[in-house]
Order: sequence, then structure tokens, then C-alpha cells
Amino acid sequence: MRPVQTGPVIGLIGQLALLAALAATVGLDSTGWVVGVTYGVVLTAALTRGLSSSGANGLGPADRVTLTRATLVGAVAALTADSFGGSAPVATLVTLAGVALVLDAVDGWVARRTATESPFGARFDMEVDAFLILVLSLYVAPSTGAWVLAIGLARYLFVAAGWLLPSLRGTPPPRYWCKVVAAVQGVVLAVAAAGLFPARWTEAALLVALILLAESFGREAWWLWRHRREQSGRVRVPPGVITVPACVLVWFALVAPNELAQLTPGAFARIPLEGLLGVAALLLLPGRARRLVATLVGLVLGLVAIVKVLDMGFFAVLDRPFDPVSDWAYFAPAVGVMGDSVGGPAAKLAAGAVVLLGVGLLVLMPLAVVRLSGLAAQHRHGSLRWVTALGVAWAVCATLGVQVAPDAGIASMSAADLAYNEVSQVRDGIKDRQVFADAIGNDAYQDTPDDQLLTGLRGKDVIVAFVESYGRVAVQDSPFSPGVDAVLDDGTKRLRAAGFSSRSAFLTSPTFGAASWLAHSTLQSGLWVDSQQRYDQLLSANRLTLTDAFSRAGWRTVFDDPAITRDWPEGQDFYHFDASYDSRNVGYAGPAFSYATMPDQYTLSVFQRLELAKSDRAPVMAEIDLVSSHHPWTPLPHLVGWDELGDGSVFDGMPEQGDSPDDVFRDPDRVREVYGQSIEYSLSSLISFVETYPDPDLVLVVLGDHQPHTYVTGDGAGHDVPITVIAHDPSVMERISGWGWQEGMRPRPDAPVWPMNAFRDRFLAAYGPQPH
Repeated sequence: MRPVQTGPVIGLIGQLALLAALAATVGLDSTGWVVGVTYGVVLTAALTRGLSSSGANGLGPADRVTLTRATLVGAVAALTADSFGGSAPVATLVTLAGVALVLDAVDGWVARRTATESPFGARFDMEVDAFLILVLSLYVAPSTGAWVLAIGLARYLFVAAGWLLPSLRGTPPPRYWCKVVAAVQGVVLAVAAAGLFPARWTEAALLVALILLAESFGREAWWLWRHRREQSGRVRVPPGVITVPACVLVWFALVAPNELAQLTPGAFARIPLEGLLGVAALLLLPGRARRLVATLVGLVLGLVAIVKVLDMGFFAVLDRPFDPVSDWAYFAPAVGVMGDSVGGPAAKLAAGAVVLLGVGLLVLMPLAVVRLSGLAAQHRHGSLRWVTALGVAWAVCATLGVQVAPDAGIASMSAADLAYNEVSQVRDGIKDRQVFADAIGNDAYQDTPDDQLLTGLRGKDVIVAFVESYGRVAVQDSPFSPGVDAVLDDGTKRLRAAGFSSRSAFLTSPTFGAASWLAHSTLQSGLWVDSQQRYDQLLSANRLTLTDAFSRAGWRTVFDDPAITRDWPEGQDFYHFDASYDSRNVGYAGPAFSYATMPDQYTLSVFQRLELAKSDRAPVMAEIDLVSSHHPWTPLPHLVGWDELGDGSVFDGMPEQGDSPDDVFRDPDRVREVYGQSIEYSLSSLISFVETYPDPDLVLVVLGDHQPHTYVTGDGAGHDVPITVIAHDPSVMERISGWGWQEGMRPRPDAPVWPMNAFRDRFLAAYGPQPH
């Protein structure tokens, strides 16, 4: 009997000890622990099998050095996994990788000095090198670009190619140059991870390393082709290469949560009842029927997986699940917004990747289910025993309510629940059309005579200013809210000195994170427009908006949104604005700031020049959308003198002075910081505008459209947005004294909260007679 190999077990103990040391010093999250422990177990199993197949009695001196390197690489992998959920201790990660790279030279030297060189040791050394390069490329890719992954994946793609191409299955003679190229990859990636040099230098070094790697593998492929021997052309793919991904794919569809915040290792340690019932049913069917049913089941699971992925995105951005009835309309605007932020080609590439992912799931999931059902049929009795045992375990866990993670019981029916919810949403969406049609037709102000509308604001210029992503999180209970609060408190004092007073509260927005048009139409129409279906239905109806009310009462109505870059017929067809200003017709010649085509200060200045500064004019009512605080919130302009604005060229060079979105979004804390700064800028622009042009007939309604994304607010932040009414005339403020709103521009946590659709009717009632 072969003796038990203690070397691999000692390596596993060392791996666990190193992970524990990292957890106690720099910190290690659950993801890092799972990756590190999994790596250690796989390494131990692979070493044990390798020693057994090679006939070695144990690890040699050089192998022990390589095992030490492998243990360090496991720690680097754990820290890299943690970096995807937050910032990683870069110094520790680079130090561990550096020591592993230095030891790469030591193990070879030890092997030669002790005459213990072996094919097993060479293979062990090569695999550790390849995995370290893969891990470092994964760490560097988010900051440099996905193309860097080609360095880490090159070795594994070469091996995979050998499964399909017989000519690549041989073993070329060892070359010292290969060791040099491998060392260059590790060193360059470690330097890139440390961030020691400017980005351009780092990218150039990585590109050179990739070229060297391509040359090295290309030379090996050429040698193998020239020395190819007659082999069967049959594709030889190890069974596990197909079976394991098939299991992972099906398991994801069955038990994965549909929210990113719940996507933890514990969420996958569950027993899916749907899977057990499916296996049992498929085992009862003959071969052809089983394959047909398995294909249909795979298509259903593919759709479930697609919905889960969509839900993850919608929860992250809109704080709600995907609606299969109306949410398809969001994809085109989403690509447009992404293009404004990161560029058109990148946005189209991302959209294409999403489409390919969906198609891939619909193609691969049926193949995966067919394969797994075939394996289960080959081992029918064993499969039935496992299904029975797991079924009993499911029943026990369901009865006792055993949980492996919050809101994730071991007994799972998540796929069935998701499918039921999707069907229910479709049914509810169909019913909602009639419900909303009735609400549109029920309008107390539709027949109010024109001369009785807004009598309390006659002669006033009224601006409804939406501040993009200005949510409750901006003014309370967040690391950045003190800065925003300081701007609001200082603005209250400055406006009071200019003769203006203000009152504030909160509105509950129908949307979260995006889809601003839903909030705009809700405020304007007095209806709860919380879906694209309702929005489209509203725009095809005849509903009195605030704009219509002002227009009927004699105001000139204006829409000013610098984010619009193409024709927007809804502005005239539904809102009936007399004039519209956007990015194309205000003479702006300055730079864009990511999504924002121009700074908010310029938007307000142009509105002052084109509308308010005119003499002998009717009073103006305007909706102005301020977009400098739109995602990605950076880079930002800074305020300049209002008399310096000109055509906007004064802003030239400012985007380059700020942080780019790519740099900021590597650090979640930095993302929240720049969000707060963007809100401060937009509010400061408004306050300075009123100070600079202190019109006694000016009335402002300043509000947010929705909260920012969940990576700023966190989970459970709600949909509340601040709203403030600012006026110079005391009689204007007296009209809303019964609302109970708080004085000043900053609403406190106990300020009144209204649903946003309640504002229209209460505003019309406050500044006019009761509705007819």
C-alpha cells in the first residue's frame, strides 16, 4: 500500500493559516475565504493525484519551495477576489505576489543543486506560474482593460486548443526563453497591480508582455505543427470539462438569487426542489422523450436565468425587479446614457455582450440539461437514491426553516417562485392598463376655467428645477451628506440676505436610480407613473399637466434640458411647451462633462439670457433639468463668474482636471464622494443664480427626480427626494403655510413626505380656487 502523502496536507494547513493571518491583519471577506479555501482544497487534491500518478514517494526539496509559492498564490487569489467587492490591501497583495515570483527562481536552483529535477516538479512549477499570472491579470484588468485577461488566459486557451487540434497535444522541448517570458509576465503584472507608474507606461509594458507571450506560444505551436505525428482527428475533451460547467449553469438557474447584494457563496448552498422533481420526472421517460423534455426544461431554465440577470441589473439601478411587460423599452435609453458616459463604441459593445449572454443562455442551458439528464439516466439507481435522500433533507429543512444565509433557506423553490412572479407581473400589467386609463380620465382640474387657474402666481416667473439624482441620501445619514447640508444651510442664509425665503419637505418618487422621465411626468400630471407602460399610455392621452395649466393661465412655457441631443416630440405633443432648449440650440462651445453636455451654471445662464432678461414679455413658466449630477458624477466643473460664461469656452480644460469615471469607480467610497460633490455643485449653481439675478417676481420649485443608484444609497434607502419652494414675495410663501413644510432649503428627517403625484393638485389648490 502506498504511504499517505503528508506534503499536500501540510500545504493545505499552511494555506488556511495564511488566510487566517490575512483575516487578522488586513482583513478578508467571505468571498476571499471561499476562494482561498477552495483553491487550497483543489491544490491538495491535484498534488495528491499528481504524486500518485508520477510514482513519487513524496515532495522533494524543490517541490516544497514550489508548494510555498503555491500557498502564497492562494493568498493573492483570495485578496483579488475581495477586491471585486471593495478595495484590497494593494501593498500586501503585491508583496505576496513578489515573494512568489522570487521563489520561482529558487525552486529551480534547488532542484538542480539537489539533483531532484522531475517531470512532476516541472509541471507543478508551470501550473503555479500560470495561475499566478491569471490571478494578477484578473486584478489588473478592471483598471487597465479586459484585454489584459489575454495574458492570464493564454496558457489555458492553449491547453483547450489541444483538445480540438491533435497537432497541439504534443510536448515541445523545454526552452529557457519560455521561463524568461513567464517571469516577465509576472513581474509586469505585479508592477501594474502596484500602480507605481503612470497608466500609459503601465499599459505599454503590459502590451509588450502580451506580444512576448504571443510570440512564445506561437513558436511552440509552430514547432508542434512541424513535428506532428499521425493521430486520430477525434476531439478528445475530458468529460468534466463539459459536465462541471453544465452543473454550474443549471445550479445558477435553480438557486441563484436575483439581487447582487444576495449573491454570496451561501446562497448557492441550497437544495432546489425544482431540480429534484425535474430529475425524478426525467428518469421516468424513455430516451427520446427524455431528451425532448430536457430540452424544453432547459429553455425554461434559460429564461429564468436571463430574468435573474436582468433583475440583478434592475435592482442595482432602479431598486426593483425587471418588469417583462414594459421594461424592454429601457434598453435603448440605457445604451444611450452609457454612450454619453463611456462612449458610443463601448456602450454598443456592452449591449452586444448582453445580447450574446442572453442567446448563450438559451442555447447552452438546454444542452446542459440534456447532458445532465443523460448522465442521471446512465446511473439511474444511484440518481434515484440521491434524489430521495435530498428530497428528505429538503422536507426537513423546509419544516425547520433552516437557513444558510439571510432570506435564503436551504430548502429552495426560488426558480419556481421567480417564474410565478413573472407570470403574475404580466397578468397585473395587462390589468393595470385599464386601471391607469380610469385614473387619467378622472381629473378634477381638467374643466377649471383658464382665468381661475394659478391666480396666486400671476405676474411671477416660475421655474420647476429638477436636480438629477438629488435624493434623501444626499441630505441625511450618509458620509457625504454633511457637505450637501452645509451648502443648503449656507444657501438658506444667502438667499434670505437677498430677500428670498424657502420651505422644504420630501416627495416620494415613482422611480429609483434612473428613468427620470417617470418622475417628471408624475409631478406634471398628478398621476403615479412608475412604469414605462404607464408613461407611454399617459403620453397618448389628454391629461392636464402643470405646463398646460400655466399655459392656459397666460404663461409662456419653456422646457430646458441640456441632456437632449435629438428631437423630443413629446415636449410639444404632450406637454405643449412653447419653446424648448437643449444641447443643440443654446450656443454652447465648451467641453462635455461625461453625461452632462454642459455645466448647470451655463444652462441657467442661457435661460436667463434667452428668457428672463427680455423686456415686454409674458411671465415664464419653465421646467429646467440640471444634469451635472447625473451618473457618473465626474468629472465636474467649478463655478466661474457669471459674466465670464460667454459661449462656454471658459470651461475648456476642466474635464481633464477632474477624476475620470474609470478611476473613480474602482473605489466605492470615492464614488459616493463624487456623487455628493456633484449635488453640491448643482445646488451651488442654483443658489448663485438666484443671488446674481435676484428677481423679486421669481418663484422656484427645486426638487430631485430620484435617489442615486444603490451603490451610493445602499439597500433599503427608499424613494424620497427633497423638494424646496423659494420665493421673494411673502404672499407666495403664505399660500403654502398650511402644508407644514420646514423653513430653509434643507428638510430635516422629520419633514413631511408626500407622494410625488400629490404635488400637482396641492400646488394648483394653493395658488388658485378649488377645482371644478
